[in-house]
Amino acid sequence: MKRKTALVTDQKALLHFDYQATTPCDPEVVDAMQPYWCDYWGNASSLQSRSGLYASAAVGLARDQLAAYLRVNPQRLIFTSGATEANNLALLGHARARALEVGRPGHLITVATEHQSVIDPLIQLQREGFRLTRITPSPDGLLSCDQLLDAFEIDTILVSVMMANNEIGVLQPLAELGKLCSERGVTFHCDAVQAFGQMYFDIDKIGIDFLTITGHKIYGPKGIGALVVKSNLPLIPLQWGGGQETGLRSGTVPVPLAVGFAKAAEITFQSLEKSQARYLYLRNQLWKRLSLELPDLQLNGSFDQRLSNNLNFTIPGIKGSSLHRALRSLIQCSNGSACSNGKPSHVLRAIGRTKEEAEASIRLSIGRTTTIDHINRAAHLIVKTVRDLRS
Repeated sequence: MKRKTALVTDQKALLHFDYQATTPCDPEVVDAMQPYWCDYWGNASSLQSRSGLYASAAVGLARDQLAAYLRVNPQRLIFTSGATEANNLALLGHARARALEVGRPGHLITVATEHQSVIDPLIQLQREGFRLTRITPSPDGLLSCDQLLDAFEIDTILVSVMMANNEIGVLQPLAELGKLCSERGVTFHCDAVQAFGQMYFDIDKIGIDFLTITGHKIYGPKGIGALVVKSNLPLIPLQWGGGQETGLRSGTVPVPLAVGFAKAAEITFQSLEKSQARYLYLRNQLWKRLSLELPDLQLNGSFDQRLSNNLNFTIPGIKGSSLHRALRSLIQCSNGSACSNGKPSHVLRAIGRTKEEAEASIRLSIGRTTTIDHINRAAHLIVKTVRDLRS
């Protein structure tokens, strides 16, 4: 018991700058979920019972609320266990369905800086006979229309480009890329996990056919995500059973998590403009102070086309392992994706950083409770740590 208490105390003492990995569940979200754990505990698929009807109504309302923020018909939103499952369902399910339609595997396109939950399913499709092109973006992390145009082949069936990168925060020119896909009848998938709750967007105007979102990046519960599916696109399920979610995702829908996901979105979008302005101010103050004290820092990714709460930079002349070991007890931050298992960032390698440079990089992400005092303390600790390591 004492060890657990000490661990919690240590966690609270840390400066938190890793909100792109995950976020704490908002207390209002916890309150919204609470009745559906014990009081309204029915199965949303069991419509013969009153408790099941209550649960079904709660899931339906959550679906309606999330769909409203995405500006789509609620029936297009499929609940999943998270973004990884949603990405797998879109990529594997659609590619396999198209291969069955035409009688052979086709060509797929993605970006070398995508999340592993996109890259790995596409690699699996390669094993199944599909051809895959992974485009290397420019050094600022952005994909150009010319690059996508050059990558198209006569049998290209699917393009997957994330809206906002989870490591360097860059915002891809999706409207232009979506237009190119639409003109060629190519399905366009987008992982919008980092962007949902950070900006408004209309997926139909952009031309997105499959969109992935998740709950735990917006102060909602872990274990719930969603895939938005354009009507009439072929999709083969990954799992079979009860036929839930219009037959595309069998399995009992976790009612409390669906309710919590919708509540988290409600809270997030109520204060979107205000929070974004605050994030931008704090992020710019942090970068201004760091780059003034350490002028040789190398920013990773475009500064202008970027999430307002993201900062990613490389620190030359120091060993990455020493840097992160020194910061571990002071600041909760990252040198890559939360799913990288400590490996050098494939995103940073793709935009031209060496293995050593990728290891000596930091991703800082700002959250709702970040203050200017946190910014000043983090800057001080990072500068002091770097100077100590260099001396």
